[in-house]
Formats: sequence, C-alpha cells, structure tokens
Amino acid sequence: MPDNKTLWDSVLVEMELIVSKANFATWFRDTFIIKQDDGMVHLSVPNAFVRGWLQEKFHRPILESLRQKGEHIRGIEYIVAKNDDKKKGDQGKDGGMNMGHTGELPLHDLYINKDDNLNPKYTFETFVVGPFNELAHAAAQAIIKKPGSVYNPLFIYGDTGRGKTHLIQAIGNALKSQQNGKKIYYITSEKFAIDYVNSLQANKVNAFKEKYRAYDVLIMDDIQFFSKTEKTQEELFHLFNALYEQNKQIIFSSDKHPNYIPNLEDRLKSRFGAGMIVDVPAPDHESRVAIIRAKSAQNGFQVPPEVMDFLASSIEGNIRELEGIINALICQTQLKNRELSLADVRNLVKNNLKPKKMVAPKDVIKVIADFYGIEEESIYEKTRKKEIVKPRQLIMYILREDFNVSYPSIGQKLGGRDHTTVMHSCEKIKNDLKADPTLGDEITQIRAML
Repeated sequence: MPDNKTLWDSVLVEMELIVSKANFATWFRDTFIIKQDDGMVHLSVPNAFVRGWLQEKFHRPILESLRQKGEHIRGIEYIVAKNDDKKKGDQGKDGGMNMGHTGELPLHDLYINKDDNLNPKYTFETFVVGPFNELAHAAAQAIIKKPGSVYNPLFIYGDTGRGKTHLIQAIGNALKSQQNGKKIYYITSEKFAIDYVNSLQANKVNAFKEKYRAYDVLIMDDIQFFSKTEKTQEELFHLFNALYEQNKQIIFSSDKHPNYIPNLEDRLKSRFGAGMIVDVPAPDHESRVAIIRAKSAQNGFQVPPEVMDFLASSIEGNIRELEGIINALICQTQLKNRELSLADVRNLVKNNLKPKKMVAPKDVIKVIADFYGIEEESIYEKTRKKEIVKPRQLIMYILREDFNVSYPSIGQKLGGRDHTTVMHSCEKIKNDLKADPTLGDEITQIRAML
C-alpha cells in the first residue's frame, strides 16, 4: 500500500484528467491525506466550502480512484485542517495530527453511525420549512410525537433535490435523541436489495429477516429502485406486514408517487397507501429565498438581497443546486477576497448550472398523449369527448404555466382554437387541482417525463 502522499498524488493525477483546469485548481488545491484508519481515508481540505463541494460533486470519482489503489478503503472523511499541519499528514500511512485545534468537530462526531446509518447533519434545526414542504414537515413532527401510531407508513415523494432525504433522516435523528431505547435504521432500497441478495447467496435469509424485524423505526430511501425486483419486493412486503402489525414506524421516500412506480406490485402500492402519502413539490420563490438565507447563515455568510433574489429566480426546483451555488459563491468570495458583484454571480450561475432543456410544444403534446393512451392526432380534432378534452386542457395548462407560451400561440398550435378557449381551459385545470389530488399527481408525473 503506498504512503499517504504517494496515494493522494496518484488520485490527483486522475482527477486532473476528468475535471477542468479551473475546477481542479479551485477544489483540489491544498488537499492531502491526513491518515488512514480502519478503511477510512481522512482527507484534509482547506475550508468548509471545499469540503461541501468535494462531497457533493466529486465524492464518487475520488472514492473509486482510492479503491482502485486499495481494496480495503471503504470511505472518506473530509476534514477541515490547518495547512501548517500538512507535513504531519504526509508522513506515511499513519501520519497523524491533532484535530482538536481546527475548530471542527472531533472525528468521531462526524461519522455516520454504523448501527443506524443516520447522518448527524440531517436535523430539523437545519431544515427549512416553506409552503412547498410544510405538509410533509407537519407529518414528520406528528410521527416524532407518536411513532407507529399516526401516519404509518409515511410515504414522501418528489423530484430529486427537494430535501426528502434530509427530512426522513431528521425524523430518525429526532427519535434517536429522545433516548427511549428504540432501534432506528435508515437504508436505501438499493442497499436493502443488496443485503437480501447477499443473504440468499450465503444461505442466511433467516438472519436477514430477524435483523430487519428487530427495528422499531425503519426508514427506507429511494423506493423507486425496487422497480422490476420481484423477489426483493416480496421480501419487503413480508417485512412491512411484520413491522406494521407490531405498530413499528415505517417511513419511505421516492421520486414518484407509488402508483406511478413502474412494475411495483399492487399489494405494495396498497400498503404504502395505508398511511399518508405526501408530495414535496418544487419550492416556491419565497421558499427558495428562505433556503438561500438559511444555508448562507449556516456558513456565516451574508448574501445581498439582490443576489438572493437573482439566485431564487434563476434556480428552480432543486435545493441541492441552490446549496452548490451558495458554496461556490462563498468560495469565490474567499478566493477573490472581495464581495462579488451581481455580474460576477450571474457568470457563476451560468458556468455552474446545466442549461435548461428546451421543450417544444409538440414534445408536450406527445408526452401527454402517451401518458393518457390516446392518439396525438385526436388532440387537434374538434371533439368534446372527455378522454380527449382533459389531456388537451392539460397541454394548454402546462404550455402556459411551465413554458410561458402566450394564449393565442397555444390556441394556434392546437388546431387554431381561440385564445379565450385556452384561457378557460387553464383556469379549469387550476380549479380542478384544488379539489382533485390525483390530478396533481398526474401533472407531477408528466412534468417529470418532460
């Protein structure tokens, strides 16, 4: 096994090949391995912003590179350390340093607990509540007061980057802090499936069953990955029944409503619907401003109001992207040693965000026609059949709400209809949404497909 310096130098060579020169200079400068301990590589980074960026953007390629050079390596701890300690970190495999003077948490406080898999950074204290997620937050608070008694199971769904993992782990951490002896466990569906397959191969299925049935609170993330895994779904079904019958709390998350997860067994859909299913939609503008303000304050950084408003207007829907831009903003401010102008921030956003995919009206028509199982041509026909009218109205609504197409233009593209017809259709969908949760679910799925 190479010493710390040789190991990290070889990783840096690979990173330099896969990232731009500017990114490499910004995020990998002044990084080094402090020590290796029990399969963990303790990596020193110059500040908290670099730590957050490496964890979010480069963790996987870094870990893959390290594992290619040492099969025993299982993870990375990113530690903010003083640069004048670098020599200690370069002394070899076990070169150590005193972390007590860095202003950071001790190493043991940064570990994800192997007994419950909960990340200690996911708490309600750092969770921003807004109109978009207040129902999910209220359900979580109710569970903390009476786990297993209300909203069991709780199923939270929404697109990636909406804070679902933060919320469900915050429930686990809150219950854990109550010190009531409950056994809590967080796991992704992928890891659950791997555990199950491994138990089959090792002829230890009974041990697998006993392990999961012993938990008082089971939190399972990314349920959508159970699609097409017939045997694992069957095992989850039996586990669900065993926990539910004992009033043990079960919490799930997914990027889709259970009814729209492909190839998910009906009996599981029925179980998921027995408790409470909550959608976490995209955060509204005010919530995005609140998130920017909170995340900046957590890092001791003040963002001018005009910059907050610009960021909230430019980045829609994804909290992770907001956090990433804030980290980049703070880092660039430190590097330039001055407050960034609005022009600087615009440039930063342009260079760090993926361009929005442009969707043509014909794409919207095709997706919605396919979703409702009708022919595209029927959308343009002068018919009042219910099975055609609803999809047509939804097309008008989405073209107007999501892509800001003018009413006359929408009418022209849909068979030469009058703009007042389009306005009426959009208003009807808005009113129907207030009374029909299923319609909201359908629109969420259509938007995801787009």
